[in-house]
Amino acid sequence: MGHSGGIRSGTRYAFSRDFRKKGMIALSTYLKVYRVGDIVDIKANGAVQKGMPHKVYHGKTGVVYNVTKSALGVIIYKKVGNRFIEKRVNVRIEHVNHSKCRTEFVNRVKANAEKKRQAREQGTHIHLKRQPVQPREERTVCAKDNLPETVTPIPYETTI
Repeated sequence: MGHSGGIRSGTRYAFSRDFRKKGMIALSTYLKVYRVGDIVDIKANGAVQKGMPHKVYHGKTGVVYNVTKSALGVIIYKKVGNRFIEKRVNVRIEHVNHSKCRTEFVNRVKANAEKKRQAREQGTHIHLKRQPVQPREERTVCAKDNLPETVTPIPYETTI
């Protein structure tokens, strides 16, 4: 038998509501402010069928290029073959939320600005480049008071 490939095929879990998140949608969803240039994550909300994005865009991150009364225009780069195509998707605000992908970067920029300001006040030079994780420092293990242990599995017992 064939397999139907309808517009919502394969979305049994993607579009279902989370545990204890069923029912009315929180008012904060509608009160969020979106601006052109914001980075948003598309996550389809199964409770609202209007303005729902195609299943292909579920879980994707894009940039807002248009804001209307109840929807957003989002630019997403979709992989087609060996290239990425810019897709413009119109999605209702129930199906998007602000992305947290830039929070670490923004926090680092603020922390670096603070470090620069403090260094300028003290008249010192500061290095702000991030360093990769360095190898762990050396350790010497002394076997004098630390005798090796032989570890063996406990034999299986049935206690009836």
